[in-house]
Amino acid sequence: MKLVKSLLLGSAAGLIAVGGAQAADLPVKAKAVEYVKICSLYGAGFYYIPGTDTCIKLGGYVRADTIFGGSGDYAFNYSTTAANGGSNNRLTNYYYTRARMDLNVDTRTATEYGVVRTYADMIFSYDTLNVTGSSPSAFSAGQPSLGLYHAFIQFAGFTMGRTVSIFDAPWQSYPAGGPDTIPGGSNHVTGINQFAYTADFGQGITGSIALEEPTTQSNGQGNLWNTSGFASPLAAATALITGSSYGSSDWGGTRSPDIVGAVRVDQAWGLAQFSVGAHNLHAAYYGATEPTGHPSDKWGWAVQGSLSIKNIPTGAGDSLNLQAVYTDGMSKENFQVLFPATFFMFSGTGVPGAYQSVGLAGVADGVFGAGGSIETVKTWGVRGGYTHNWSPYWVSAVYGGYAQLKYGDASKTLICANFAAIANAGATCNPDFNFGVVGVNTVWTPVKNLAFTADLSYSRLDQKFSGTITAPAVATAAKPAAVYELKDQNSLTLMLRAQRTF
Repeated sequence: MKLVKSLLLGSAAGLIAVGGAQAADLPVKAKAVEYVKICSLYGAGFYYIPGTDTCIKLGGYVRADTIFGGSGDYAFNYSTTAANGGSNNRLTNYYYTRARMDLNVDTRTATEYGVVRTYADMIFSYDTLNVTGSSPSAFSAGQPSLGLYHAFIQFAGFTMGRTVSIFDAPWQSYPAGGPDTIPGGSNHVTGINQFAYTADFGQGITGSIALEEPTTQSNGQGNLWNTSGFASPLAAATALITGSSYGSSDWGGTRSPDIVGAVRVDQAWGLAQFSVGAHNLHAAYYGATEPTGHPSDKWGWAVQGSLSIKNIPTGAGDSLNLQAVYTDGMSKENFQVLFPATFFMFSGTGVPGAYQSVGLAGVADGVFGAGGSIETVKTWGVRGGYTHNWSPYWVSAVYGGYAQLKYGDASKTLICANFAAIANAGATCNPDFNFGVVGVNTVWTPVKNLAFTADLSYSRLDQKFSGTITAPAVATAAKPAAVYELKDQNSLTLMLRAQRTF
């Protein structure tokens, strides 16, 4: 009996040993592969980030532009100290080109408090470089640039970070396409840092309020001219012709963000929006040091109305976009952030003894002189566009914008005291100006998300200076010291674009 037990136990131990050996020889089972899954919660293009409950969408475009008769991409033909479009001489580029890639990243996560969203939009561009008289070899190199147009977090109605202003109409400054320099309304398409809250009242009705930092937007704020900021009236007059500066732009440090609010109705027929904004004008000093004193702060403001009508009787998908704006000390909500803050334009003249003609313009929020207070600058403007769909492949549009800027009487007295240093007999000083743009475009989309655009625009500067001036040389524009006629100026610009959106 003992022998039988020993045999059984020995056999069992042998089987266990063999089984263990066989198990050790088997391959270890691989971890299951986590495939990327489609996220259908937020529309097409979203996918779950593997191993998380966060959905992500990548998008953007690649664009190639050519501009004829403009000043960069895509603007009218003007000159500043850094550009020579409006010089209309051998330093002027007859055409500009741009290659650009836009990449945006959108993430969303559902939580018990609602959706948490992050969004970033990054721009990578390579542009034609402007030539100046002080840098005649500039054409030998290109001009790469990076941009961050959006970078924000949204949660429970709050938006925190960088994005467009709630003051803007949804189409920014492009009511039906067109250049970056259409006046008549706000445009923060390159982004502005802000803290905003939006309340949804249902049926497409929303209300928003935001604190926005104007120094973080492209082209900053409008100028705050200190007319005593130059060493002499002649120096001020020199700045006038070389950069359309009516004083030194004498902003102090930040004290208060812009306070902005908007109410919008967005429904199937279109949308209507009313926007308001308040802007703190905080100057530095009358002179270069603290003991020279400073003017008291002043608040500027702006109001804007926007209206979009969709699917109008002319055809399915046709639309009409309109807006109007009035500003008092907040001029960049009319002459928007991509419009030059100061510029000049040269052309021919019929005045005997004059070398050429020139038009001058400067956009400002306010003006002050030594010992005086800030006087705000007032503007108004309108713009609109109509888009018509000929077929699923062809779309055409017409658009336009017009704006007026007026300096106060005290401001004109201060500015014109400096202007007198270069004015000839019979010349009149008035820094006010009007600016208008009209244009047409056609877009051909042969396949989905691939578009070819031709856009032709005409711009006109209606400046209020008159007569002639004896001006100093403008080195950056290769203009000599000479007599110049003060005259309105025109610009005709054509943009050709190819764009692939993904």
